[in-house]
Amino acid sequence: MKWLLPVLLLVVTAFIVAQAPVPAPAWKVGVASVKITPETLMWMAGYAGRTKPAEGVELDLFAKALVIEDGQGGKFALITMDLIGVPRNVRLFVAAEVEKQYGISPARLAINASHTHSGPELRTTSTHGTDDPAQREKEAAAYTAQLQDRLVALVGEALKKAVPATLHFSQAQCGFAMNRRMPNAQGGYDNFPNPDGPVDHSVPVLKAADAQGKDLAYVFGYACHCTTLGHQKFSGDYAGYAQQALEQAHPGVTALFMNGCSGDQNPYPRRTMELAQTHGRTLAMAVETALTTRMKPLTGDIRAAYREIPLAYDTLPDREQLQEKMQSKTRLDADHAKRVLARLEADGSLPQTYPYPVQVLRLGPDLTWVTLGGEVVVDYSLRLKKELKDPIVWVSAYTNDVPTYIPSLRVWKEGGYEGGDAMKWGTHPTRWSPAVEDHILSTVKELRREME
Repeated sequence: MKWLLPVLLLVVTAFIVAQAPVPAPAWKVGVASVKITPETLMWMAGYAGRTKPAEGVELDLFAKALVIEDGQGGKFALITMDLIGVPRNVRLFVAAEVEKQYGISPARLAINASHTHSGPELRTTSTHGTDDPAQREKEAAAYTAQLQDRLVALVGEALKKAVPATLHFSQAQCGFAMNRRMPNAQGGYDNFPNPDGPVDHSVPVLKAADAQGKDLAYVFGYACHCTTLGHQKFSGDYAGYAQQALEQAHPGVTALFMNGCSGDQNPYPRRTMELAQTHGRTLAMAVETALTTRMKPLTGDIRAAYREIPLAYDTLPDREQLQEKMQSKTRLDADHAKRVLARLEADGSLPQTYPYPVQVLRLGPDLTWVTLGGEVVVDYSLRLKKELKDPIVWVSAYTNDVPTYIPSLRVWKEGGYEGGDAMKWGTHPTRWSPAVEDHILSTVKELRREME
């Protein structure tokens, strides 16, 4: 019977451990989701070559909200959307209403777009290249107004659903993104897969679980354009399929995608629905891989800083230069000059800077999350992850505003589409100043130092 005492001790110990109170989770988390697929077959965003509106729906589009609250009552709200971008007017409206209705300051709100090129057109000013500009502007304005209200309500719904929770972080790798800036024989750059170009294949994953250990949400990122598809049906592209796969595999979980610094990154191969689905499953598998690791628990408080910096343009054109450029045989140059000249005549002068959003979020002492506006090239995330010395650095682009491409100094010097040519599609007067990279990164570092 000598064996009985050790067995009894083991049983009693197990009972005591089982009855011991579980430490309270360090956070509260709420999550909500709403379908934002257009109710009408409106014009689609992302490709200038389109000649007709959407023909149907292949995969529904969603907006999702995650609200995190720390032990001191400090909150952070994240909104993700299966859309081409975040119009500045939408960010301003939603931020003001979220602060007014829920007390979450603009610095503690991030709105990210997946940058799918199979979503609706959001521009409420003249939409060039459509079949019926007046009608398409009307549709975009109506959709945007409804979207704004839905996003505000979504944050409120997530707040109501908040429960005690834990947060864990890990990351994995995914490999279908490739740099798309291929040097050509003329000294320029073609939009073509470049296997030797810089990439960021990391897949950061933030997991939220309730007090009983049931997973509530997965926030995950990847640096790749949502351009697998090029057809006429609404779809979240690979990012939509990745979220769908994760939610099907984990009933009750909400999956939120955060696009990274993918301005010069494309999915390859591309152009078919089957490839979009395959890339989505591949990315979802990377998230599953991260979930199997010993994920790092996050504790502490929420700190956040937000600043809109005056991002400088290069030398501005004058009226004579614009009038001369309007005579160009290159349609893109002539049309751009016409739009900029109209802006000059309406306002009396051209802007020298653009209000560019930079945001830094800290979840406890370990995770530093940088969000940047625009189509940021991959150099930014690679550099920030080297130069910020925090244990975990996550960099997301397409957040809080998507005015155009944001080149690094390297890409600015090389030129090409991401280096400045893409700005000809809008009303930016010219390309950015060569100082933009240093301005943005110095702001990130300054905001991070303010959190010490």
